Amino acid sequence: MRALWGLAGSIALLLGLLGVLLPLLPTVPFVLLAAFCFARSSDRLHRWLVSHRSFGPMIENWQSEGAISRSAKIAATLSVAMVFSISVGFQLASEILIIQGVTLSFVMLFIWTRPEA
Repeated sequence: MRALWGLAGSIALLLGLLGVLLPLLPTVPFVLLAAFCFARSSDRLHRWLVSHRSFGPMIENWQSEGAISRSAKIAATLSVAMVFSISVGFQLASEILIIQGVTLSFVMLFIWTRPEA
């Protein structure tokens, strides 16, 4: 079971690292998921991730206060706006745009109602 948690953590961390480079892929949720998985699979990897210079503070903020930094909120908002704009640009069916718009609105509501780090 530990191996499966480790694999899931590795995949989540890889997706989080890709999110640093790709604006449409969120970094923070994948890094938080990686920390969750590594806590169940490898003390060494969990300690490394939590003490990481870039990722550690966001994990600590979430674990201690359920907080998301203002810069992460802005990045998420820009990503959501870009994704929705692309969907509109591809002229997706209105039903799909409505579902996507409602879903993304709830995601943004969740993010912006979290405390700030």
